[in-house]
Amino acid sequence: MVKYEYINKEWIVSLTARRVYRVSAALSITLFFGWWAILFVGGIPSAIAPLVRVFLFAGVLGAAITLVGMEFFLFRFDDSHPLKQVVWFLLMLLPLLGAPLYCLLVYSRSNVLKRSYTERMEGAPL
Repeated sequence: MVKYEYINKEWIVSLTARRVYRVSAALSITLFFGWWAILFVGGIPSAIAPLVRVFLFAGVLGAAITLVGMEFFLFRFDDSHPLKQVVWFLLMLLPLLGAPLYCLLVYSRSNVLKRSYTERMEGAPL
């Protein structure tokens, strides 16, 4: 079995990580729909090209963060039925939509996140 010594559990299931993955998922979905809008319009007007490049970079970065984080969560922390995990793995192969959907539908509602949040709240000083 592979040991993940360099990746801390807090990087995946903390409240900050949850926020980062949700924002990254939103950026990835925005990139998907922006890409389709550009295809239907027929290109990017030169007047707004520099601004679009910034949004493109943010969307690509968000898509990469979401994909890596959700794949790691799926393989390491997801406690759902193995068949469900296989289906989500296959859905995550869809570029720009699979990982954000997994993030919003499975990761955000997982028991691991709820337990992590409960442990943090119980251990917090009053």
